[in-house]
Amino acid sequence: MFENLSERLQGIFKNLTGKGRLSEADVDAAMREIRMALLEADVNYRVVKEFIARVRERAVGSDVLNSLTPGQQVIKIVLDELTHLLGDTNSGLVLSGRIPNVIMLVGLQGSGKTTASAKLAFRLRKQGRSPLLVACDIYRPAAIDQLEALGRELDIPVFRGEGADVARIAKAGIRHAVDNLRDVVIIDTAGRLHVDEEMMSEAVRIRTTVKPDQILMVVDAMTGQDAVNVATAFAEKVDFDGVIMSKLDGDARGGGALSIRQATGKPIKFVSLGEKPDSLEPFFPDRMAKRILGMGDVVTLIEKAQEAAEADGGIDEKALKRLQRAEFTLEDFLDQIKQVRKMGGIGGVLSSLPGAGRLKGAEQQFDERELDRVEAIIFAMTPAERRNPKIINGSRRERIAKGSGVAVSDVNRLLKQFAEARKMMRQMQSMSGKGRKRMKFPGGLPGF
Repeated sequence: MFENLSERLQGIFKNLTGKGRLSEADVDAAMREIRMALLEADVNYRVVKEFIARVRERAVGSDVLNSLTPGQQVIKIVLDELTHLLGDTNSGLVLSGRIPNVIMLVGLQGSGKTTASAKLAFRLRKQGRSPLLVACDIYRPAAIDQLEALGRELDIPVFRGEGADVARIAKAGIRHAVDNLRDVVIIDTAGRLHVDEEMMSEAVRIRTTVKPDQILMVVDAMTGQDAVNVATAFAEKVDFDGVIMSKLDGDARGGGALSIRQATGKPIKFVSLGEKPDSLEPFFPDRMAKRILGMGDVVTLIEKAQEAAEADGGIDEKALKRLQRAEFTLEDFLDQIKQVRKMGGIGGVLSSLPGAGRLKGAEQQFDERELDRVEAIIFAMTPAERRNPKIINGSRRERIAKGSGVAVSDVNRLLKQFAEARKMMRQMQSMSGKGRKRMKFPGGLPGF
C-alpha cells in the first residue's frame, strides 16, 4: 500500500544525502516534495500541514545545517515525526480481569468487521484464550451465516441470538459465554454504507448494555481520507478505544492509515495484511515508519520466523547441525520452503528487508510458482533420494520428472544448484571471515 509513497520519499532523501551541506533553501525544497508526496498518498491535508511544520522546525536548526551528515539528520527527523504521526508506541489490546472480557467491533458495512472478528478470535485463541463470537449484525443478508462459516472453519463457537433487539442478543451472548466457560466475547455489530444516527444509536445501546472492555473500530484502509471522517464520527458518538486497519495489503494510497491517529487521537491496534486467519498483526508505529522509509522491518521478520519454527515444534537441532556441517539434505530444504511460506512467502520476506525498494526489480525474479515446482520435484523423490541426491541416476531423474510434471532439465537444474549450494557452504566452513566476504553465491536454489 505504501510502495509509491516509499519510493517518492527515498528519492527525496537520496538527493539530500548526496549533498555535503544543506541550506535552509534545500530543506524548504525537500519539505515541498515531501508535502506533495504525502498529499498524493491521500493523507489528510491538516495532518500533512502539521507534519511538515514539525519536521521543518527541527530540520533548519543549527545542529542539522552545520552537521557533517545533514541529510542523514533530516531522515532521522522524518523517521521520528512519522513514528509520532502513526502513534509513537505500540498500543496493544487491553483486557481486564473480568470474566468474560467483552470486545465490541464497530464500523461501516464493507469495512471487514465480520472477518476481523474471526481473525481477532483466532489470534486470542493462539494466546490461550477461549473466545466466543456473538453475531449482532441482523440487517445485512447472510452476515450471521458468514460469521458462523468462519467460526466453523476456525473451530470457534458463534452465538446466534433470536429477535431484533441487538442489545438483548449481545447480553444473551455474554450469558452464553459464562455458561460455557468462554473468557472472551467478541461482538460483531451491524454497519451501514454511511454514517447515520440509527447505526450510532444502536452501537451506543449495545455499549451501554454490555459495557465492553474494549471497543475497536474496523477501518477499510482502501477508503483513504474518508476513513478519517468516519472514524471521527464514531469517536464522537461511540468513543472507541482503538482501530483495526483492514485491507492494508491492498494497492490504495494509504493516506487513511497515516492520518487516522493524528486526526482522532485513537491508536491503531491491529492491521490486517491478507485473507488468512493469521493475517491480523499488532501494529508497531516505529516498524511501519521504517518500512515506509525503506529501512525494512527485520524485527517483525525475526518474530515471524520464530512463530513458524514454534508452530513446527521448535528448531530442529539435528537439521541445524547438518546445515552447519554443510550436510543438509533436500528434506531440510523442503522444510525451509514451508518456513518461508509461513513467513509470507519470498515477497513478504523481501518487503521486510532494509532497502526493499531497491529490490523491487529483483523481487520479480523470485517467482513464488518456482517454489511450487521445486516442492513437486522433491515430493516425487523417495526418502533415500532426498537424503542422498548422489544416487539419482538417469532413470531416476526421468521418473521424478514424470511424477512431478516437469521436464528432466528442471530436475537436473535443481540437483545442480543444490550441489553448488552445498559446495559453497563447505568452502565457507573452511575459509576465514575475510575470505567469506569475498565469496559470491553461485546461482542459488530455485526461487531464491
